Amino acid sequence: MGRKWNNIKEKKASKDANTSRIYAKFGREIYVAAKQGEPDPESNQALRVVLERAKTYSVPKTIIDRAIEKAKGGSEESFDELRYEGFGPNGSMIIVDALTNNVNRTASDVRAAFGKNGGNMGVSGSVAYMFDKTAVIGLEGKTADEVLEILMEADVDVRDILEEEGAVIVYAEPDQFHAVQEAFKNVGITEFTVAELTMLAQNDVTLSEEDQAQFEKLIDALEDLEDVGQVYHNVEFSE
Repeated sequence: MGRKWNNIKEKKASKDANTSRIYAKFGREIYVAAKQGEPDPESNQALRVVLERAKTYSVPKTIIDRAIEKAKGGSEESFDELRYEGFGPNGSMIIVDALTNNVNRTASDVRAAFGKNGGNMGVSGSVAYMFDKTAVIGLEGKTADEVLEILMEADVDVRDILEEEGAVIVYAEPDQFHAVQEAFKNVGITEFTVAELTMLAQNDVTLSEEDQAQFEKLIDALEDLEDVGQVYHNVEFSE
């Protein structure tokens, strides 16, 4: 099933500590999702997914409410959803998803981040075919066997269930994201360590110490960009 999710989360932790950056990006994602459909998560699946993910990052309710109210208020601000693909050191692969109100600025910024940090841009489709869109839901306080029983009782099929460093991580098809969560909520589980639709690499690569240091600089540079929401890659970080 590829990289352990906890490994991914752990490496992101230092970046996520910059709460103002994280909150601003979530505010934009929530606004766009609410603007594209009804500003109600019960009837807007895209908004519901973003809100579930925001909850795992402890995004304050004030940030969420402000973004939804902005969408309700008929704001004319619009954003384009963009995806960039590229390569880092020694065959590493990267996908960058962005929301922007200035396509030229974002393209230039992403290209510069790759170029200045040992990477290079690829054409559309050059990397994405090596990743699978996946629903990832994690929780604590249960064993993998207990989680499997809950999901079987709810007649929910998943790809895999793994115990990873004290948590149980469920990997499922994207269209099963809400079904998995509802199965847990029906037995009183409402807190999740992770609840995301993500892109997981089919095969991971490990890098030398020098290449990994360069790669982490590249990922940091991409994640620091204002318009970039998510960065996915196929590198298994070593300690």
